[in-house]
Amino acid sequence: MKHLACAALFALGVPAIGVAQPAPVTDVAPPEAARWSIWGGTAGVRWNYGLAERIGLRIGAPQQRIADAPNRHFQRFEMRREGALVFHLESGHFRGFDGGSLQARGGYSIDVPGGRIDLSGFRLVPRTGDPYVLDLVSADGKAWFYIDRLMYDRRTPDHALWIRTMDVRISPELARRLGQPMVARWAIADMELDSEVLRRGGGAAPAGSCDDQVGTNCNFAGTPAPGGGTYQADLFMLAFDPQFSRCNGCTGPSGHGTVVFTPSSSLKNNVNDGSLQVTIPNQGALGTSSVPWAADIPWYTKFSGSFPPYGNDQHPFLIWNMYRLNADGSIEQIGRSGVKHAFLTVNSGSTCPYSFGHVLGRSCEDTYGTGNNDSPSDLGPRSEIIPATNQWGRCGSIYDPNCDGSEDFPNVGDYDYRLTVDEAQFNQASSSYLFESWYLARQDVNIYNSMGTVSTTQNWSGSFWGINASGYKLGPAIDRWVDPLAPAANAMNTELAVGEGHAKLAVKVTDNGDGTWRYDYAVMNLDFARAVTQGAEPNLRVVSNKGFDRFSVPLPAGVVVSATRFSDGDLAAANDWSVDTSGGRVTWTASTATLDWGSLYAFSLTASSAPVAAVGNLRVAQAGSPAAFDLATFAPAPVAGDVIFANGFDAP
Repeated sequence: MKHLACAALFALGVPAIGVAQPAPVTDVAPPEAARWSIWGGTAGVRWNYGLAERIGLRIGAPQQRIADAPNRHFQRFEMRREGALVFHLESGHFRGFDGGSLQARGGYSIDVPGGRIDLSGFRLVPRTGDPYVLDLVSADGKAWFYIDRLMYDRRTPDHALWIRTMDVRISPELARRLGQPMVARWAIADMELDSEVLRRGGGAAPAGSCDDQVGTNCNFAGTPAPGGGTYQADLFMLAFDPQFSRCNGCTGPSGHGTVVFTPSSSLKNNVNDGSLQVTIPNQGALGTSSVPWAADIPWYTKFSGSFPPYGNDQHPFLIWNMYRLNADGSIEQIGRSGVKHAFLTVNSGSTCPYSFGHVLGRSCEDTYGTGNNDSPSDLGPRSEIIPATNQWGRCGSIYDPNCDGSEDFPNVGDYDYRLTVDEAQFNQASSSYLFESWYLARQDVNIYNSMGTVSTTQNWSGSFWGINASGYKLGPAIDRWVDPLAPAANAMNTELAVGEGHAKLAVKVTDNGDGTWRYDYAVMNLDFARAVTQGAEPNLRVVSNKGFDRFSVPLPAGVVVSATRFSDGDLAAANDWSVDTSGGRVTWTASTATLDWGSLYAFSLTASSAPVAAVGNLRVAQAGSPAAFDLATFAPAPVAGDVIFANGFDAP
């Protein structure tokens, strides 16, 4: 997996550079590996100061800092026009660094236990034995940090190589020096590099491949396929790994501090080229696409222009969620992120046909690293997205509030649009946890293989929360709570699939052994929204994208309800749904917070009757037709002599 985010570059169309050149590079590359070199330009660093403070790093003020780019939040430094960083390509694909180095003018002084790390004049040096990693070398010649997850873009007009983002990670040696071995390999910063191409080599992409700038030769969704049919989009979540990012006021499980976790998420496009093949091994049916011809997927940075096939800057989105499986068998969602706007794909993978940054090709892979997914320049609210169609309402968004088509630069804080969890949520005996990550792509035919879950454990170190993940599985967390294909006794998982999106209603019923039964319901709004919009793309405005505002199940006459419960996972009672047990139903109704996409709400009741097949009801928050949807579930059975109709209501 270590090469996943670095194994592709761009379709290099960079012209010869009209700047003074040093002595030419004398290494002669073989035809399949043409050497290039870069120097000069600028580098930017965005430290995770909250994490640094928690693990014992004190990062000093930047030295010789130059003007910042307004939209990237990086502290920027000039890179010297001395030496050069050398890499090589094969058919346009990046195949690793070969040597050399780049050095900054300026940098940092970092205090650590027992001394100081001098990162003034830091150097980027390819790691011996791993051509896809750069060591961040300090003045003492040591690599206290290293860099991976490099994502490249082309800057043809500027004759430059632009590394849009890369994770800066803590070396095992530094982790030992900090006395915190668990933080080894954690992302502590993200970094960018805008560097001049000093020497052009060969190895460019072959002619006739998809042109991501004009859309020619690309097989977007709907393009006719050989032998009939069309190309269709089917994006897969390949793997992900969550990391602790920062914490506000944390004191441990007995406290109420705010914890932020951020994943590094990897994806893969469908591999099928006319026949059905496995895309993600060991994942059962979800690991193989039903689509025989894999479509190319557009991946354009917001505000970058108008591109095919949709005439806008279409790109995928990412979200992530966290859940607790309680000792009593119920499930709760305890954290949810905002939306990450994807902006580039490196098109890695040994069978990937493309080598540029703005169309994901068949069988191609990409990774958004931890630092990248924590970037304030690319995060926003879920309320701006129509999830079932994967359209962004740019007009009126936080990035374009006045709808003039020019990017504004909102002040996004360290806790805005992040997955935040109250640390008290971890103070639950015998509970287990699931972390979920999704990619959302336009015209994706199967949302369930674009999301995955891992089991996690969280541990308080005394100053921060460690998180460990295992057991990756495609599909949503609710399907791990109740398997829709093999539910346990007195359990059910029912899908709502309509043009406006998908939702699931799952239930587990537990016999309390005292003549009562506990009914635990979970309603997961996957991508359902009855959107209200204005205008059209690229000037679309999403006025609202509400989901559901009421959930109810039958309650036959004579059945006694002794307890009810609601959880939206935020520990705030003010926005909890109210409950009513009159009129032959148990009904929960929203006060202020509707059940919107990407969210799970939990409902439970304890009743004096055993379960029977019944029909639950979800009401849509926005007016329209239909006003509500029925889904199969379990509910309390009628008492002796009572009758329940198929529609779930008691007989009159």
